[in-house]
Amino acid sequence: MGGVSDASVPPWGHEMKFTLLTHFKEFEKPSNTGRLVLDVLGDAAVQVRWDRLNPPAGFVEEIEAGGVALVYPGAPDESDDDLTGINHFVIIDGTWHEARKIHQRSPYLLKLRRVCLKPAGKSLYNLRKNQKEACLCTAECVIEILRATGRIGDAERLMERFLAFIRPPGIMRGAVPGH
Repeated sequence: MGGVSDASVPPWGHEMKFTLLTHFKEFEKPSNTGRLVLDVLGDAAVQVRWDRLNPPAGFVEEIEAGGVALVYPGAPDESDDDLTGINHFVIIDGTWHEARKIHQRSPYLLKLRRVCLKPAGKSLYNLRKNQKEACLCTAECVIEILRATGRIGDAERLMERFLAFIRPPGIMRGAVPGH
C-alpha cells in the first residue's frame, strides 16, 4: 500500500511514527489489527516483537531523545490526552492482559510519557471475547491518534480497512458458522 501520503501530513509537517510493540502470540492471530496499521501506514509504522530482556535496537535511544509517548490506559484520575510534541507513538499490541504484563515488565516503557486517548465512542472491535469496555484495539488507537493530529486521510483509510476486517455488529466468534 505504501507510506503516508503528503495530503495527510498536517501543515506543521513533522513525520509521525508508530511502533507496535507486539506480544509474540499476536503475530499468528487472525484477529490482530496491527497488520492493518502496517498495511495502511507503510513506512510510518513498524511492528517489533516484544522481548522483556532485549528492547528493540535503537528503541531506548529514541525514547531518551524525546518526542515518544506510550499510548496506554491510565488510572481514572489520569487525563493526559495532549499529543503536542509527540511524533512517535508506541502501542503495545496484544490482549489487554498481555499489554499490562508487557508494560510492568519493561523498565524502558515505564520511562515513557503515557498518553490516554479519549475516544468519541465505544470500541467496534468484536473479534475477541471479554473486551474491556473503555479500551480500543490497536487499529482503533492509531485511528484516534491520526484524527487528533490532523491526518484525516490516513485515519479514514485505516477505518475503512478496519470496518471491513471486523464482523458485523452482533456476531461474535462462533456465533454463526463460518465466522
